[in-house]
Amino acid sequence: MFELSEQKKQLLKTEGNLLVLGGPGSGKTTIALLKAKRIIEEEGIKRGQVILFLSFARATISRVEEQVGLLISDKIRSHLEINTYHGFIWNLLKCHGYLINSNAPIRLLPPPEAASRFANISGKQAREEEKYRLFKEEGILHFDLFARIGADLLSRSNALAKVISAAYPVVILDEFQDTNSDEWEFIKAIGKRSRLIALADAEQRIYEFRGADPARIGEYIKEFHPTQFDFGIENNRSKDTDIVQFGNDILSGKNIGRKYKNVHFLGYPFRQGYPHIDLKFTVLKARKKIIDAGRKDWSIAVLVPSKRLMLEISSCFSTVHTLANGNVIPQIKHEVALETAGPSLAAILIAGVLELGSQKQTNADRLIGDLCEHIRGRKGDETPSKADLDFSSALLEYIKSGKIRGKNRQLAIQECQRIMSESTKIEFTGNPGGDWITVRNLIKSSTSGYLKQVENDAHFLRLLHKGSILSINLSNLWKDYGNYSGATEAVRNALLQEHFSTSTRVWKGVHVMTIHKSKGKEFDEVFVYEGRYQGKIVRHDASKKEMDQARINLRVAVTRAKQNATIVTPSDDVCILLK
Repeated sequence: MFELSEQKKQLLKTEGNLLVLGGPGSGKTTIALLKAKRIIEEEGIKRGQVILFLSFARATISRVEEQVGLLISDKIRSHLEINTYHGFIWNLLKCHGYLINSNAPIRLLPPPEAASRFANISGKQAREEEKYRLFKEEGILHFDLFARIGADLLSRSNALAKVISAAYPVVILDEFQDTNSDEWEFIKAIGKRSRLIALADAEQRIYEFRGADPARIGEYIKEFHPTQFDFGIENNRSKDTDIVQFGNDILSGKNIGRKYKNVHFLGYPFRQGYPHIDLKFTVLKARKKIIDAGRKDWSIAVLVPSKRLMLEISSCFSTVHTLANGNVIPQIKHEVALETAGPSLAAILIAGVLELGSQKQTNADRLIGDLCEHIRGRKGDETPSKADLDFSSALLEYIKSGKIRGKNRQLAIQECQRIMSESTKIEFTGNPGGDWITVRNLIKSSTSGYLKQVENDAHFLRLLHKGSILSINLSNLWKDYGNYSGATEAVRNALLQEHFSTSTRVWKGVHVMTIHKSKGKEFDEVFVYEGRYQGKIVRHDASKKEMDQARINLRVAVTRAKQNATIVTPSDDVCILLK
């Protein structure tokens, strides 16, 4: 039960712009929703007006949707819109983008395709210039430009700004401390006429790499003169534990030598040939304890500092280990929060084979082109290696000239030709899931490492489950045409819808992800794990700035836990934040 402190009761009565500060689980989101409820019920909302709740992460949106269901009736719910910045601004640009760009309609450049398109452009400034050129000259909008273009639109059209603020008289800004300069400009534009309620925790600012500024909260105070409320270390998420207290103590080093209820520290030894096996033992034990207790809808998260360590742990969990004494350690079924670019581009490639193969067309050049997109873009914002760029460039040149040199390059061409030829011999059934797996297995049979990587990435696609929009759309294509003509476009549309989706997700089972990916999520039990040689929470020779950021990161990680948090660190090289 959510308890209203005197300060929270006072907030509900306060008018004007607000700034709500507080740590993890202090009730910032809940009180904001109760405030919205009070405004709708008592202050009055006109017909057609909506209170807007904006957040960065879809995970946060899912959590907020759950709270709305508990706190707000369906009648009031119709006056509340919960959205991401991307989702809200895209709706704005779809309807009104023609005011600042004559290339109507504006087209999106999805992140996976953007990664491939920008692979050859080095340097941040050059990439920014190309993003802006694409929008101005071709009407193609990169996701990074959403807030900037949205702010530009509202600042240049006074009439539109009035319409938007009339429709959204109150805007709630979740995780305000993470706003970058473009998002801040958008907020300032909408805040000229709309009432703002900013929710913030300066000690959860883990997105400085994308432009979050320590001065942002102060800038908000100076710009909008809000009434301020600070809930400090009030804790409604992990009650009867010391999880939040530990998270706050870690910021100043007060945690050293102290014991905390439901916060545990586990050292693991060096084991030749079995990296991460102690973590696996620990998670298996925790999972068994939860299952034996008869609990349902439980969640365990393993949070790590780096993508590389995340993949190593996922590989460990996916492996059946046979120890020297004959004991067998089973797999741990889990989900891993991979970079989405690889699976997305793999899906586009598979859809192309599905589409052409079902029509008995053998266009190998199309498959070669899709393979190049996957090679160049599968790592997302990370620049591809020179070898990968050279390989894809050679394949693209082959499409133009028909000439190719090099054993591995020739193999990739031959395998693309073979796959397209064999795809025309497949007896497709019209069952999207089954036909998809058939094509995926055909690609898996390839002897080219680059095509095998496509199949590996495709394993992590989560769009084709029974009843999904993509499955339904592919079924409809088959019903209409007797083949999968249009499958590639259906996949692209499904990927875009997934990016903007605000559907509620319940985190069940075991999850492995980076600390940054965990922001906005909650789990019953959390294991924060650092590696022995890489994937450290903080380096021994870290600067003060790096040390301070590591403290913030560890606080974020630990406070994702609702019941238990465990930090797992090498016993002979304990994390320096713990000693």
